[in-house]
Amino acid sequence: MKAKQLSNQMAIVTGGGSGIGRAFTEALALAGAKVVIASRRSEVLRRAADEINAKLAAERVFPYEFDIRDRRQIEELVAEVFERWQAIDVLINNSGLAVPETVEEITDESWDTVMETNLRGVMQLVRAVLPHMRSNDFGDIVNMSSQAGKHGYADVPSYCASKFGLLGYAEALRDHVRKIGANIRVFNFCPGLVDVENTGPDQIPREGFIHVGNMARTLMYALSLDRNVVLEDINLYAR
Repeated sequence: MKAKQLSNQMAIVTGGGSGIGRAFTEALALAGAKVVIASRRSEVLRRAADEINAKLAAERVFPYEFDIRDRRQIEELVAEVFERWQAIDVLINNSGLAVPETVEEITDESWDTVMETNLRGVMQLVRAVLPHMRSNDFGDIVNMSSQAGKHGYADVPSYCASKFGLLGYAEALRDHVRKIGANIRVFNFCPGLVDVENTGPDQIPREGFIHVGNMARTLMYALSLDRNVVLEDINLYAR
């Protein structure tokens, strides 16, 4: 089974400019990977890329402004990354949002926004990336679900539905790559509360939250496993 050093890999991280996505991006770049961080917030992306590249004294992080709810922009992102680097080795589906509404208060607009961002956008990204991973006989797909993908919470029903759906889609994806014999692994992160405000290495997370550094270390461990090993649903939460 084909292996590839992380220092030679190319990654896409959606929502990679802040929070968990930025922690993932820093860890990958520190290991030598090239990382395209993609989201709608161009200023956040540029600042993150500049800061990480300056820290590493190397250009490894590349900002790309796009809207995950727009199929055309998704296809353009994937095409441009592959044309430039001839590989997409890691796809981290990290973009997501929640709209706090009760079951009785849900609006069609909010429901659609959450589903398009958290679920349909992932499907369209995977659909665009998968042929490139298959042609190169190598790839890892990492999905950011949540404990809200395993337990329902009254104040965010649309978010829960999207994250439950993401796990179901990922299970189907995993079964697909297994059946076609592709050298592609599918990982699902299902964290509890993650502190995306106190993200400095020396900062202490809020009570009941975990530090983003734990997410990044877990990602790097999962990617370092032998190619015939897959961690399915990775649960992390504070004691």
